[in-house]
Amino acid sequence: MAEKEFGDYIINVKNICKTFPNGVTALSNFSTNIRRAEVVVVIGPSGSGKSTFLRCLNGLEEIDSGEIIFDGIPLDDNKNNRLHIRREMGMVFQSFNLFPHMTVLQNVMLAQRLVKKNTAAEAKAASINLLDKVGIGDKVNSYPGQLSGGQQQRVAIARALALKPKVMLFDEATSALDPEMIGEVLEVMKTLAREGMTMICVTHELGFAKEVSDWVIFMDEGRIVEGGTADDFFSNPQEKRTQLFLSQIL
Repeated sequence: MAEKEFGDYIINVKNICKTFPNGVTALSNFSTNIRRAEVVVVIGPSGSGKSTFLRCLNGLEEIDSGEIIFDGIPLDDNKNNRLHIRREMGMVFQSFNLFPHMTVLQNVMLAQRLVKKNTAAEAKAASINLLDKVGIGDKVNSYPGQLSGGQQQRVAIARALALKPKVMLFDEATSALDPEMIGEVLEVMKTLAREGMTMICVTHELGFAKEVSDWVIFMDEGRIVEGGTADDFFSNPQEKRTQLFLSQIL
């Protein structure tokens, strides 16, 4: 298989800090850069700042200091910059956040109509294609409550993809699923990775990390303890904290 080719840096994060009102420091002088088409997997213990990092990237959480630049645009107080960045970053959460009173098709169409201003026909055609892509094209007229957790999460992925983002953020997308449903969601994520989607995935699924990631970040106490390719990271971790973490979960 040909070696994967990356583009230039699409996300630059420099020295960002985030402390919550309760005094908990979630991120401390956190810096990293993400290349186009790169799949970055973020792992670490609970409370290490992984989810906060993702939420800061698209402005769902405000940083106290530091700098985030997405595709040349700073995430700052400029409202237009923030709106642009959020449109270009799809995000999939632990909870599916689907509208229960809307069908699967309507859920995926909604943002296209409101944000992209697509016509109903355009949004419908694109949504059907995406639902086929994630393997639930036969559920277009179902309601979320009629679906399994894995199916609902695949709808959520299709909804995020509908805006044609440049980057996909996955915040423990499989952690709320029953074990037998995890695989079907991971398969969709693997397909996106193979197609060259830039992805940042917070996950506990280390098998997925080994198979798909181009770069693994291990976080603890709001900092990057260690980063490396999957082969290097899992076979020869350098930091004692990383070694201890992996010894407990592998």
